[in-house]
Amino acid sequence: MEVNQLSGLEQLNLIMEGKIPPPAMAVTMGTTSIDVKEGVAIFKAVANDSHLNPMGGVHGGFACTLMDSVTGCAVHSVLAPGESYGTIDLNVKMMRPVPKGVELIAEGKVINISKSLGVSEGRLVDAAGKLYAHATCTCKIIRPAK
Repeated sequence: MEVNQLSGLEQLNLIMEGKIPPPAMAVTMGTTSIDVKEGVAIFKAVANDSHLNPMGGVHGGFACTLMDSVTGCAVHSVLAPGESYGTIDLNVKMMRPVPKGVELIAEGKVINISKSLGVSEGRLVDAAGKLYAHATCTCKIIRPAK
C-alpha cells in the first residue's frame, strides 16, 4: 500500500514504529516520536552542538522547528487518506533558553479542525514540566479534488 493511501494517523504510527523512514527534518533535528493519537503528537528531542548559534547557545530555530513539527503532526493525525497540510502561520513564544544536552518533550494538540484549516497548539517542556516554548499554529488543509 502506498503511504498516500493511508490516513495521517496511520502514516505517523508507521514512522513511530520504524516501518517507514522518518522525514529528513526529524533526522536533522534528532527528534523521536513518543506517542501519536488522533489530534495529538508527542516528540522528544535533545539539542546538540549542531543546533548552536554563534554565541554558543541553542539557536531559537531549534524550538521553532520542534513547535512547527509537533503542531503540524497533530493536524496531520486527523487527516484522511490523500489529504495533506501546510503551515500558514506559526507563533512561538520562547519562555527561556533551550539547554543543550537535555531531553525535552514537545507536545502538539489540535484545537480546531474546519473544512480548510487546522489550528493546533504546542508546548516544549523538560521532564519536570518546565516550559521552554509555547506555540499556536494554523495549517491549510489540502483535500483532493472530488
